[in-house]
Amino acid sequence: MSVLVVSATKAEAAYVPDGLDLLVCGVGKVEAAVRTGEAIARLRPSLVVNVGTCGALREGVSGLFEPSRVVNHDFDAAGIRALGYDVGDEVELPGGDGSVLATGDRFVTDPVVRDGLALRASLVDMEGYAIVRAAQAFDVPVRLVKVVSDDADESALDWPSVVDGCARRLGEWLVAHA
Repeated sequence: MSVLVVSATKAEAAYVPDGLDLLVCGVGKVEAAVRTGEAIARLRPSLVVNVGTCGALREGVSGLFEPSRVVNHDFDAAGIRALGYDVGDEVELPGGDGSVLATGDRFVTDPVVRDGLALRASLVDMEGYAIVRAAQAFDVPVRLVKVVSDDADESALDWPSVVDGCARRLGEWLVAHA
């Protein structure tokens, strides 16, 4: 099995084991979708695994997660559907742990935004949904593996001080599962 590991940043991918194809796609949905699609077309992996950090949208949420659903939180799918277009804004992922990840290009540090997102999800990131959609476009299975780095509030700005510990956990998961 050939595995393509996708991470937004080098820091999050610091402990990806040797022998796995690694793509550092950049931050945000556009970069993630474009770069992931290019890599899948070139490498033809049998599995895409997105590893990275995320914010917790609810109190007491911490640790490593394998989301079962990912939602595109800053896309107005309802408004576009009202115009008669069939668009999606969430994807179910087989084999997950039941958690829900909200993906958007907005860096969440505002408690009001966080609380609104918590009505739909327990975790938030900036690339997961885009990576899932890119893999789906090529009919390649995909898994998301996320470690909580902050509480999607002002603590998100401390990311540089916690990312190495998160990256170690992601690397350990890859050793055990990839």
